[in-house]
Formats: sequence, structure tokens, C-alpha cells
Amino acid sequence: MPGSSASSAQGGATVGSAPGGAKVINIGGFLRVGNQAAALAMDAQAASNAAYEVQAAQPVISGLAGHIRGFFTKARTARLPVEQEMIEALLARRGEYTPAKKAQIAEQRQPGIYMMVASGKMRQIEALMRDAIIGAGDEKPWTLRPSPVPDLPPQAVAQAVQQLTSEIEMAMASGFPPSMEQAQVRLREIRDEVTALTMEEAKVRCARMEAKMEDQLLAGGYLDALDQYITDKATFKSAFVAGPIVRRKPTLSWSPEGELITSVEPKKEWERVDPFDVFPAPWARDIQDGPLIRRHRLSREDLEAMIGVEGFSEPALRKVLEQYASRGFREWTSEETQKLIAEGKEQGMSLDTGLVDTLQFWGSASGQMLRDWGMTSEQVPDITKQYQVEAWLVNSVVVKAVLNADPLARRPLYGDSFQRVPGSVWGNAPYDLMKDCQDMCNGAARALAANMGISSGPQVGILSNRLPSGADVTEMYPWKIWQFESDPMGSTAQPISFFQPQSNATELMAIFDRYSALADEYTGVPRYMAGFETAGAGRTASGMSMMIGNASKIIRQVVGSTDINVIEKMLVGLHYHNMRYGDDPDLKGDINPVARGALSLVTKEAAQVRTNEFLAATMNPVDMQIVGIEGRAELLRSAVKRLDVNPNKVVPPLPVLRARAAEQALQQQQMLLAGGQGQGGAPGQGTPPKQGGEQLQDGSPTTDHFSPQGA
Repeated sequence: MPGSSASSAQGGATVGSAPGGAKVINIGGFLRVGNQAAALAMDAQAASNAAYEVQAAQPVISGLAGHIRGFFTKARTARLPVEQEMIEALLARRGEYTPAKKAQIAEQRQPGIYMMVASGKMRQIEALMRDAIIGAGDEKPWTLRPSPVPDLPPQAVAQAVQQLTSEIEMAMASGFPPSMEQAQVRLREIRDEVTALTMEEAKVRCARMEAKMEDQLLAGGYLDALDQYITDKATFKSAFVAGPIVRRKPTLSWSPEGELITSVEPKKEWERVDPFDVFPAPWARDIQDGPLIRRHRLSREDLEAMIGVEGFSEPALRKVLEQYASRGFREWTSEETQKLIAEGKEQGMSLDTGLVDTLQFWGSASGQMLRDWGMTSEQVPDITKQYQVEAWLVNSVVVKAVLNADPLARRPLYGDSFQRVPGSVWGNAPYDLMKDCQDMCNGAARALAANMGISSGPQVGILSNRLPSGADVTEMYPWKIWQFESDPMGSTAQPISFFQPQSNATELMAIFDRYSALADEYTGVPRYMAGFETAGAGRTASGMSMMIGNASKIIRQVVGSTDINVIEKMLVGLHYHNMRYGDDPDLKGDINPVARGALSLVTKEAAQVRTNEFLAATMNPVDMQIVGIEGRAELLRSAVKRLDVNPNKVVPPLPVLRARAAEQALQQQQMLLAGGQGQGGAPGQGTPPKQGGEQLQDGSPTTDHFSPQGA
């Protein structure tokens, strides 16, 4: 074409320039003229597609896609019984029967009454768990503690050796070289001193890390994820939380000049994981064992946010956006329609959402398999070793394929059950424990409603051959006049008779109450824990306290399981992330996360009473010498915290207390020196009392810790 020059050729298409800045695109002999922006977009899309084709052609990518798809089929088939039980529990929470049960009830012409015993029990469990787990600040259900035996930093060890060497040299210079035993004793003393200082530094670092982690958790939606996790744990066979998940999110900040700045930065987030989206291996013992797939429902914005995140392939993501972003892609499973109905959603609502189902896979692969898939010997040095991999799959497109970056091959997914089943990811939900009780309560309620309707009034018997033609026998009202014809056979039987059906309300109510009480027993959550009135010993304060204490053992066990299997592991994952990727050296240290949700079930009033009793019991000279000023201050600080008062404004911090103690010691020393001068002795010649060690004449301790031999 005159006036144009070819600039690129891709797949049989050539792109050139035309006068006026327009683009001329030659596709298969046909010319099309468009604007420059559209042509550049086509160029970029073509380049991205070419890069994806090169990447997808690698054996490691194609083989991995087939491996993930095969495992997903096995895991989905093995999970079918679990899905049905979870759908039934979800229906029970909403107070609805399964379709099969509805058909059976309609066939028997019974009323469709559903007594929400299980739903009420689920809400009780949620309330009790939230009281123990949800909290922030001093009320948060976790804390950090330094290791009981912190590792001594190299500089501290070098300082201790230098101090011992200096003391030995001073002792030898004075003519009294220490023996080996004395040197060893002094070395242990120095080590204990350095260990104490190291522990203090570890506590300071621990407090800094705890403040940072709490800020990260609150900013990352941890409380909202934990709140939804509690609802799932009270409803389903297992509940799951994921995090930290790094996503690129828009953030607002202010420049020094006061201008608003919008930037996109990676942020750590935590989120609830739908149990229907978790596919463990059929043989897995827990969520960290065996291969695992988590299904994500991603929007176009979610997919775009992954571009630029480490590990994700930009060409593959753009390929997915091109193919599925407008119409979506769903990994339909057998329970999908039933789950939507159980959630109160119409089936058609989920068919065209535009969401893209993505399978996130964690699992092991042999070195030989990875080599066969195309990985190099540098990536996989040992073909006989099992390597942990993480991959993301959209239909047949692998958007991420990396080795698991965690050195212990941990997954950022944590789960637990109301009642754990050994050797299985899926435990027992509260509904599983009381399912038969719920069925019996429903059956008794349906029978009671039917019996009450039948026995609410008299039943009528009429001889139809005695009725006039066209008489309406279904209408009954007071003062009604009945017309009858004479019996052609001459019978004297009454043409109409009334009888009253028997009411079984008392027996049916007793059945309902009995199985409702058994539901309390089976779940371990009695109704009086939710504030409902009870009889017997529960009418007294001490009796109620004892009953709640016994019943709360079950909830403490449930909360304690969440502490160990979810909260502590989640904190360990966040601490590892900060240690590995953080750039603040003052935060790093040997720290153990401790969840304390089960301990918070002890009432605050009881804890306050015990604290006050201990303060009163230690108010004597002997205990004060043992506890010391710092120990007493810690007790007071603990007591003040429960008064919703800032403890630092009532009890001075430790540095202030130590400064005061040093000032008082200096004043006492000055008073002793002044007292020696007042007894007629020369200045500095008074004999101060010994305080457990060698002292100079001015009362200060000796710097030489080795006693002269023969002294």
C-alpha cells in the first residue's frame, strides 16, 4: 500500500502506518484501517498470546495441568457424602427440610412444621465462642511470649568472654591469679547475667512484634474472617481460614505537602474459606496432609490484581482474562445446585455471574516427575526426593506453578471441627451430633399439629342415604337445622352422630421435651448457658455457677481446639512471614505465639477476685522481699487492666521503678557515709556494714570478683 511501511507480522497479519497516524492492518489479504490505540492494544494482546503459547508448550506446565485435573476428580468424588451432610446442616440452620423429606411429608399430608432446635443450638455455640475468641487489644485471644531459653546472640557471647578475660587479667596483674574452678564459677555467673539481659531484650522485641502483628491482623480483616469461621464451625463439619494472603490493593497516603496519593501496594489479608471449596485428599489426616485443592471464585478485578504478584504468570493471566472475564467459568460439582437452594438463592442466579473458578493446588511431586515435566537439575537436584509444589489452574490454563516457598511445606490454610474425628479432615458438626434429636422433635411437632387439628372439635358421622338430594354436609355452624329422610328399611338408627377424637398433646409434648433435652446432652451445650431459666440447683447462684462451670468444659474444649489448630498456627505463619520478609531488625527474635481463647472463658469477675486475694496474701514483709518492687508492680498492673484504666498512668513502667530504686540506694549510701563522718572518724574512714561481698572503704563493691588467695 502506498504511503505505508510494515512494522510487525504476527500470525499472518501485518501492521503498517498510513498518513494521518492511522494504522493499517493486513489480515489474510484484507486491509482494515483503525485508530492507533486499538492497534497498539491488538499488538499487546498478540504479544501476550504468543508468550503464553511458548509458556504453555513447556512439558512442566501441560503435565501439571493434567495432574491437578486428575486429582480434583478423585477428591470431588470422595467428598460427595460430606457434601450431602453439610447441605442438610445448612438447611437445618435455615429451618427447611431436604427435598426428599418434603416430598415424604406432602405424601403423608402432614403439616410442614420445622422446629429449629438445631438452629438455636448453633446460635448458642456461636455466642459462646465469640465471647472467648473475638477481641482486640488487651482482650485479644492471643499473645506472644519469648522462648523460655532464648538463644544468646553472638555479640552477647563475645561480650561475656571479653568480660571474663578482662577480670582474669586484672586478677593476675594484682598477683592473685584465679584457679580454674573460680574461673568456671565466674563464667557461669556472667552467663546468667547475660541470659537475664537477653531475656529482657527478648521481651521488648516480643512486645514490638506483638503490636505489629496485631496491626497487620486488624488491617487484613482477621476479625471478620474469624467471625465467619465461628459461624462455619457451628454449622458445618469443618471450618477454614486462610492467610496471610498477599494481594495488591489500592492504598491512600498523604505527601509532605498534604496532597492525597493513591498507590497500589501488596497487602496481607485473611479470609474465611467456604468448606464447599476445600477438596482434601481422601486419605488426608488433616489439612496439612496429602494433596489439597482450594477452589477460588475470582472476579475480573481479582485476576487483574494478581498481575505483577510474584509467582503468577502475566501472559497466562491475560489469556484467562481474554477467554473468561466476560462470561466466567464454573467448576460445577454435583452439590452446586443443592447448595444454592439451601442458601436461599435461585438456581439461575449463579449461571451468569462472570466469576472465574480457579483451583489452587498444594501437593507433592517426585523429582523424576518434575524432571519429566521440564524442570532443570538446578531446580530439582534429586530425582528420588519428593518436592512440594503450589499451582493455580483455570480450566486448562496454569497461571502459577512454583515450588512451595515455605521450608516446612506449610499451607496458609487452617481448619478445625466442632468435634474432631481422628484421621480425617472432616469432623462432626453440632447438627451431626443432634440430627436424630432434631428429626424426633420435628416428627413430634408435626404429629402434635395434626392431632391438635383433629381433636380440636367433634367428628361427625352421617348416614348418606338419609340425606336429601343436594344437601351440603361439609358446612357446620351453630343452630344449624339438619334435614333427613326416613329410612326406607325402617331403621331407628340416628342419621347423624358426633364423637370427640382423643388428644395426645401431653404425650407428644413430653416426647418433644425429652429429645430437646437430649440435644443439649449430645452437643454439650445446655440451654441454661444461653440464659434460659432452669430448675433445681440452677435456681441458686452457687448451683448455677457450678452447672455453668461443668458445662463450659465442652466449650473450653472446642475453643481450645481452635486455639491450637487455627489461631496459633495462623500466628506462626504470620510471624514466619515477618521474620523472612520483614526489614526491621528490632522486631526479630525467638518468639512463641500463644492462643488463650479457652482461658478467657473464666469470668472477669472471678479473675479479679483471685488477683485481689493474691495481692492481700502477699502483703507481708517476707513475701514483699520475695516478690520485690517489680513483681508487686506487675501484680498491680494486672489488676488495674481489669478496671479499664491505663495501667501506665497508675503503675510506673519498669525503667521508672528501676530509676527510683537506684536513686533511693544512692541516698541511703550517702546517709551511711554522712553517719560515719558524724561519729568522729575521718572522711571516708567509717566502716560501712557488709552487704554480702567484698567492698572498698567508700562502700562501693569491688570490681575484682576473684578473692585473693589466703585472704
